[in-house]
Amino acid sequence: MEPKTEKMALFIDGANLYATAKSLGFDIDYKRLLSEFHSRGYLLRAFYYTAVTEDQEYSSIRPLIDWLDYNGYSVVTKATKEFVDQTGRRKVKGNMDIELAIDAMEIAGSIDHMVLFSGDGDFRRLVEAVQRKGVRVTVVSTIRSSPPMVADELRRQADIFQDIIELQSKIGRDPSERPAREPRGDRGERGERSHTPQFLQRSAGSRPIFGCSSTMSRKTSACRRSSSATMGGCVEIVDTTVTRTPRRCTASTRERKSPSPENSTM
Repeated sequence: MEPKTEKMALFIDGANLYATAKSLGFDIDYKRLLSEFHSRGYLLRAFYYTAVTEDQEYSSIRPLIDWLDYNGYSVVTKATKEFVDQTGRRKVKGNMDIELAIDAMEIAGSIDHMVLFSGDGDFRRLVEAVQRKGVRVTVVSTIRSSPPMVADELRRQADIFQDIIELQSKIGRDPSERPAREPRGDRGERGERSHTPQFLQRSAGSRPIFGCSSTMSRKTSACRRSSSATMGGCVEIVDTTVTRTPRRCTASTRERKSPSPENSTM
């Protein structure tokens, strides 16, 4: 079958591909990667597999996942699982091998060529099973790193092994070309206040959250102690800025003593 007319599918082990490219000192440009394989034949699917940590407020992988999802990739994710090993150390597990294997077996009858971006030796049996269905399999990884990123048994099983260093000029990007992250200070009101702890944030014109609560009456002038006033000062909040006054706080209200007759002046 002519290369331009053969049906192909890409299976990208996200974590493995990232580690492979990093070991060679470049980043993957996923837009160029998709264009490259579109030019090689009829690209039926491009799967991308990665595990995500759902309990994090912000994940560095999330922008990439969103971009891939909107730009021609079929993204398959799974939440990571935490466990404690026998030594009491906390570990995170996020293996996507089963998901990739199931998708490959389901689509094998509809493609002529499978391209696997991974060097994981666990995929050897998968490659063998897909080959029995008449599908050619190309494994993309590298032997140029130390140690090699591809398992020897997987490399032997594949119909074609392509070192990713040979594709660097077509799908690679220098790490210095990464888009600069937007400074926190330029992210609107939320960014401008993100450096201030949430319990200190307040809108303009609102009353102080805690601190010195003195009044005009001498009898009621007192300072409320704050848990953050560890050095014994009175804490006053003014425009989310913590300042300490030199006078000491007292737990109870005391009246100022009248001057004694001996100290009175004329």
